Amino acid sequence: MANNNSNRLELKAEEVRAVCPEKSCPYENTLKIPPLKGIIGQNRAARALEFGLKIQKPGFNIYVSGIPGTGRTTSVDAAVAELAGSQPAPEDWCYVHNFEDPDRPRALRFPPGLGRTFQKDIDTLIEELKVEAPRAFESKEYEEQRNQIMQVFQEKRQKVYVGLEKKAEQEGFSLKQTATGLLLLPIMDGKTLTEAEYEKLGPTEKEFYRKKQEKLYGKISEMMRQVRQREKEVRTRIQDLDRETGTFTTKNHFEELRQKYQNLPEVTGHLERIQKELVEHIHDFLEKEEAEILPGLKMPAQRNQFLPYRVNLLIDNSQTKGAPVVKEGNPTYFNLIGRQESRPQFGSFMTDFTMIKAGALHRANGGYLILQANDLFTRYFSWQALKRCLKNNTIQIEDLAEEFHLISTPSMRPEPIPISTKIIIIGNPYVYQLLFAYDEDFPKLFKVKADFDYRLNRDEEGVKQYAAFISRHCKENNLLPFHRSAIARVVEYGSRLVEDQQKLTSRFREVADILQEADYWARQENKEVVMAADVRRAMEEKVYRSSRIEERIREMIKDGQILMDDRGAVVGQVNGLAVIFLGDYLFGRPSRITVRTFVGKEGILDIERETKLGGQIHTKGILILSGFLGQRYAHTEPLTLSASICFEQSYEEVEGDSASSAELYALLSSLADRPIKQGIAVTGSVNQKGEVQPIGGVNEKVEGFFEVCKIKGFTGEQGVIIPRTNVKNLMLKEEVVKAIAAGKFHIWAVTNVDEGIEILTGASAGEQRPNGTFPASSINGLVAKRLVKLNAYYTESQKPARRRKKKKNNKTKKKGRGGCN
Repeated sequence: MANNNSNRLELKAEEVRAVCPEKSCPYENTLKIPPLKGIIGQNRAARALEFGLKIQKPGFNIYVSGIPGTGRTTSVDAAVAELAGSQPAPEDWCYVHNFEDPDRPRALRFPPGLGRTFQKDIDTLIEELKVEAPRAFESKEYEEQRNQIMQVFQEKRQKVYVGLEKKAEQEGFSLKQTATGLLLLPIMDGKTLTEAEYEKLGPTEKEFYRKKQEKLYGKISEMMRQVRQREKEVRTRIQDLDRETGTFTTKNHFEELRQKYQNLPEVTGHLERIQKELVEHIHDFLEKEEAEILPGLKMPAQRNQFLPYRVNLLIDNSQTKGAPVVKEGNPTYFNLIGRQESRPQFGSFMTDFTMIKAGALHRANGGYLILQANDLFTRYFSWQALKRCLKNNTIQIEDLAEEFHLISTPSMRPEPIPISTKIIIIGNPYVYQLLFAYDEDFPKLFKVKADFDYRLNRDEEGVKQYAAFISRHCKENNLLPFHRSAIARVVEYGSRLVEDQQKLTSRFREVADILQEADYWARQENKEVVMAADVRRAMEEKVYRSSRIEERIREMIKDGQILMDDRGAVVGQVNGLAVIFLGDYLFGRPSRITVRTFVGKEGILDIERETKLGGQIHTKGILILSGFLGQRYAHTEPLTLSASICFEQSYEEVEGDSASSAELYALLSSLADRPIKQGIAVTGSVNQKGEVQPIGGVNEKVEGFFEVCKIKGFTGEQGVIIPRTNVKNLMLKEEVVKAIAAGKFHIWAVTNVDEGIEILTGASAGEQRPNGTFPASSINGLVAKRLVKLNAYYTESQKPARRRKKKKNNKTKKKGRGGCN
């Protein structure tokens, strides 16, 4: 019965590898195959991309989810480029001086290309006024008008001064003009007294002159007040003249500019403010001598007097064709949002609106911004700033240093710029899940998910598309043409990467690597076409470069440093299979699993868990074993046993439940006292009902045990038990397939524990009868019998202890009664 099941469950050679026939490719080589256009097998992601790119509503930004190498970036680039090319170029943006509030520069928008024109127009205006303003103020007309105003004033001022002199003489004083004002000096005998002569006068004479001085000074003050008033009037008239001259000088220039930009109200408004400010400061355009601190040392310029009129061209789309597409590979806060630069001045730092620099969001405004999730989300401030921009629909340039009070650099708050940008973030599914779960803003701002699958169907159409991809890659990278036999091997490699006979990998980066390596080996042999042998060589060499540790482990097994039996039979011992991942390489290795059972009620003791070498999933698998034993054998009596399970010579963490079926087989073997064939390794997880469940890494596990058997020598009875549901995942190496076909190696596929234990022990598992019992000589019958014995032994061992406890309690009660008496 057991042998019949073994034969029935054994897989044939053609079942362990889905061979791609050469005839599936209708062309001899890739030279005749039309290159692939677009992407393969990503219809879901392509539709999501199209939807997300075309919908113009707030929050419908895109997160492109998928593992690296699936064509995410290539697909996004192609889709965005196609759509952006058909869209108009966005507006230019400029920052200009805010004359009302200098710390808040104004933002002006222009049709594409007109921003640079406006900047040049303002620069030209300034240069022309540097010539025309001095000419206007040096003109004969201006001089005549100004001189006329000054002459009238000077005549009136002289008349007042003459009148004051006469009045002073009448009162016995001479009037002297000094740097500090007018001074009255007494006159005696027709002579003006000196200070020494005045001091020799008697008190009466001094008092006489003092009173007259006070009276005269009062009149002088009144007259001088009138003079100062006239000076103000003159200055006002001269300023009016200057304004008229400035207005006349600039009038034609600004009328031309206002006419040129008449369809841009914000720009014409700024031109009016420039003209008003310029007229008020028209003398800035006149040549002045530079002041000197010391002879030969010029005073440093305090400011550029023409700076307020300049234009900071922030975004120039004059050469942009279609909507902009920006890929920011280093999305720091400043690279994303923009920055305010500064310059040192007098031991401090100064800034102005011309030092505002655009960020990626500015450059992508009106188009598309593509970011990598790993680059963005490792920069906290960048992500927060991006969210703030998307929520407010504006780009606000702010200085982080000011926010955290790091340095006392003067900063500005430029007027925010409206944003209309489609943000596309490319990342892996794990990052997307974290963001969706822990960032409440993310679902509101990124409502479109383009999910790239890592595999596609291996059907006739899928194989044709694979061939077209190979053709395109060969042409783009100048590779040798691939023969149809090489194409077939690449298709099989695609199935191997996803561990599925009916699927192909869409991680084309890995496929492309094999294509280039196969091309290399073909060129080494001076071939003109890449053949199947070159693809096989490329795969073997790729493994060889990374398999040093795997080979070392095999040597240790061969030398007996790692204990493992591949022949004979042992009770309570089985070869489990594990996978070791080294980053760039994955391989399987057998591990000896031993089980010991004995009297007790501790249940199943997981030594890996007790030593903190077992992971949570592995622990779960161990606990499931208790559920299986109870469900199958503890219908009428409690489950009373103690058992220990150990991965021998395992000193690293054990994780996963793929060895739980092997552990159960060893446990059943120990309980039934029936040996397990050591030439058969086992993989597969098990549930509480005894069903064997699929696991990952099945190819590596089978091949790992195969290599061990090869170095130790084939017996013809060696093989691996795998879950039936993993059969479609088998894409074993050709060497293994040949060994199976020759009867050197075997693979059995089981659906439940009973099928597996029969293969391992050669004995019948035994079907459960309606009354819950099993045939006495079957594995299940022997296990049930042993469990009954263990329960009886344990119960019997507890009886003396209970009697001694009862006797002791009786003595205590008697003594207590005597004390009461």
